[in-house]
Amino acid sequence: MPGPSPGLRRALLGLWAALGLGLISLSDAREVASRAELPFLRAAVAQEPLWADLQPRVALVERGGSLWLNCSTNCPRPERGGLETSLRRNGTQRGLRWLARQLVDIREPETQPVCFFRCARRTLQARGLIRTFQRPDRVELMPLPTWQLVGENFTLSCRVPGAGPRGSLAMTLLRGAQELIRRSFSGESPRARGAVLTATVLARREDHGANFSCRAELDLRPHGLGLFEKSSAPRMLRTFALPPEPPRLAAPRLLEVGSERHVNCSLDGLFPASEARVYLALGDQRLSPDIILEGDTLRATAAATASAEQEGARQLVCNVTLGGENRETWETVTVYSFPAPVLTLSEPRVPEGKMVTVTCAAEAGALVTLDGVPATAPGQPVQLQLNATANDDRRGFFCHAALEVDGEILSKNESTELRVLYAPRLDDSDCPRSWTRPEGPEQTLRCEARGNPAPSVRCARPDGGAVLALGLPGPIARALAGTYRCTAANVQGQAVKDVTLTVEYAPALDTVGCPERITWLEGTEASLSCVAHGVPPPNVSCVRSGESEVMEGMLRVAREHAGTYRCEATNARGSAAKNVAITVEYGPSFEELSCPSNWTWVEGSERLFSCEVDGKPQPRVECIGSRGTSERVLLPLAPPGPSPRAPRIPSELASGIYTCNATNRHGSMVKMVAVSVESPPKMDESTCPSHQTWLEGAEAAVPACTALGRPSPQVSCSREGGPWPQRMHVSRQDAGIYLCLATNVHGTDARTITVGVEYQPVVAELAASPPGGVRPGGNFTLTCRAEAWPPAQISWRAPPGALNIGLSSNNSTLSVAGALGSHGGEYECSATNMHGRHTRRITIRVAGPWLWVAVGGAVGGAVLLAAGAGLAFYVQSTACKKGEYNVQEAESSGEAVCLNGAGGGTGGNASAQGGTEPDGTVETPAGGEVFSIQLTSA
Repeated sequence: MPGPSPGLRRALLGLWAALGLGLISLSDAREVASRAELPFLRAAVAQEPLWADLQPRVALVERGGSLWLNCSTNCPRPERGGLETSLRRNGTQRGLRWLARQLVDIREPETQPVCFFRCARRTLQARGLIRTFQRPDRVELMPLPTWQLVGENFTLSCRVPGAGPRGSLAMTLLRGAQELIRRSFSGESPRARGAVLTATVLARREDHGANFSCRAELDLRPHGLGLFEKSSAPRMLRTFALPPEPPRLAAPRLLEVGSERHVNCSLDGLFPASEARVYLALGDQRLSPDIILEGDTLRATAAATASAEQEGARQLVCNVTLGGENRETWETVTVYSFPAPVLTLSEPRVPEGKMVTVTCAAEAGALVTLDGVPATAPGQPVQLQLNATANDDRRGFFCHAALEVDGEILSKNESTELRVLYAPRLDDSDCPRSWTRPEGPEQTLRCEARGNPAPSVRCARPDGGAVLALGLPGPIARALAGTYRCTAANVQGQAVKDVTLTVEYAPALDTVGCPERITWLEGTEASLSCVAHGVPPPNVSCVRSGESEVMEGMLRVAREHAGTYRCEATNARGSAAKNVAITVEYGPSFEELSCPSNWTWVEGSERLFSCEVDGKPQPRVECIGSRGTSERVLLPLAPPGPSPRAPRIPSELASGIYTCNATNRHGSMVKMVAVSVESPPKMDESTCPSHQTWLEGAEAAVPACTALGRPSPQVSCSREGGPWPQRMHVSRQDAGIYLCLATNVHGTDARTITVGVEYQPVVAELAASPPGGVRPGGNFTLTCRAEAWPPAQISWRAPPGALNIGLSSNNSTLSVAGALGSHGGEYECSATNMHGRHTRRITIRVAGPWLWVAVGGAVGGAVLLAAGAGLAFYVQSTACKKGEYNVQEAESSGEAVCLNGAGGGTGGNASAQGGTEPDGTVETPAGGEVFSIQLTSA
């Protein structure tokens, strides 16, 4: 039978030792009691192994922090003891079999303190392990390039100095919030500190303006501490793209001194175009361009103005700079000076008959021409002399200068005008002897005289009457017609001329000379004439509407003379027209076409009997029943023209003979009319149902439709959208819309028939998602689709024991969440309607490695629960019975702290939340139990 565990043995030994010490303390003679107990202690030592213990055995302290170590032994009376370490100490507390020491400013990555006691000529030792960690307080991302060319690689480098242990460290390089690369340093030596992470990244356009950063994470959660994170300051990257081609430069080849010309410089493929800088210069003169950006294209436009000091060949340069690189192009521009020629007159204003000299001159190098006469040589002037006449007044002179610059001929012009003073002249072209004007508003009469200075002109009647307002718009009335004397005068003299004004106006036809209505009687003689007024005297003619022959002289009136005649008066100023209506009256008369002897009335047609009688004035017509009808029954007649009172439309009319009588003031006439009654085709729901149902597989049929009407209608049916199907039996393709037409001589009645074909259900689709099978705990869905009319009802049959099954609203979808083994098996989908039922089946398999995981997890969980219960019972029975050491007041304080330890190298430490740490997260020396004391941090 195995003996008690080492821990139990140590507990019993401690109990016996405490009892012995208590008994000794009650005696006044310490030595006597000690000698009396010595054999007992030796016996206890012989039975229990002696040990030294150091708590905590393994500790993780932040660099620069402090830690209390508790060194204890089970030796009843140790001779001496101590704690060996290279770390700085701050204070020490001692007891009979223990000592506690505070270590401060711990900076070494790893140290191993040693606890020792001398007992019964033996040295008892216990070694510990203290490791330090340092948070990632400094995370440094190396500077990025000032500009990075798109499509080339650049390096991201990040360092975290001093942070550790490196094995618990992870580093991440980020673009904004996106992780580019992440690296953990697990497996590194516990003494390793600090880390560097480097990555090569391809520069893209999207990276322009992006922030790059580095994040460091020190994960000490496996050691019972937290997760420490730190990020570097972000660094912004600026990327660019610059094409290899030089900019395109558009500039004038020649530039005149003092003139302004625009130059354009453009470059495509820039990114970012807004960051590009443009330098435009003409020689030593820098230009100020206006920049226009269109996507990746830059256009710079500047105004270039050359000075006299720049005359000659100059270089126009365009330079585009982006990201520290530049592209440049240039053009040669010739700057030249070319003043306009000088044109002078000896006197700009001269009296008629005086000599005038005209001179055209230009600077050296230019060849001038005066009114087509060239100079003898470049730089020489040209002169012209003339004797001024009235025809030379306002004569223009043209001076042209030509200059050759860099192989190109340039030219400039100058012009001037000569003024000659002379007496007024009234020419027929400017002041005609006769005026002819139409009557009307806003007309202008002009009588202009030539002369310099400009003469004044006045036109008035010789008798001192009316004066014409020359040159001003105003009304021309008939009263202004007559002869006027016009006088033109200036300081050089005067001129006189008589003119005649004639005012014309269009013809007018009044009611007295041309009445609008005339009535003639058939068989009498009459004539049509109209009188018009106008200047010049108008010509009047009357023509019947629709004809071209003019009516002239006397004629014998016949009814064909009735109608509308257009009388038109015309002269040079216009025309006037008037319609004259001639009415010819005569007695009544019947005609077969306008009043037929036989008439058929169609029911529902709303037609009335039309019996139109020829006669002026319009005769009054009445048709009364005689044979075959009720006596004195009136036949409803259609009015001869628009009537304010609509006649009553009969709902029924009797067949028979009716007598029609027409009367006006010139006589009367009688006619007999035979009336028959018929009706158009008519179909309704009773004779032709709008919805008809066929059954698939039955003998082929046609829509059943008949029609009412007189004469009897013919009924035919056709399918809309296609030809009539030729089948022996009904198919579901026969369903659709059919059009049935009933026809007789009075019209057609149409009716639309909807034919539905019903058929038994067929399960067209039964599918599983995902296909194949499903793992335990997974989800799957079964979809069932049926074809049927009327629509089928869907039902399911599942394997026995399959629970938690969900169905959609129309049962077409079956779904299972968290599949179990009971969900595996055969599922059946059934579709049913009034014509039959159809089913399909599908098999679902639930299997996979997770089934074994679940079973193993359940068994393992049961074992762990049993072991945990036994451990809890043991710990509860032994808690605070040994290793109870208080750092602060040792034996004298009533607030001693009891800490449960872990022995034998097992991971016995629990987290703050009560969870168990993973295996291997705490290093514990092998052998013996471990007791810990409460620690303090710096």
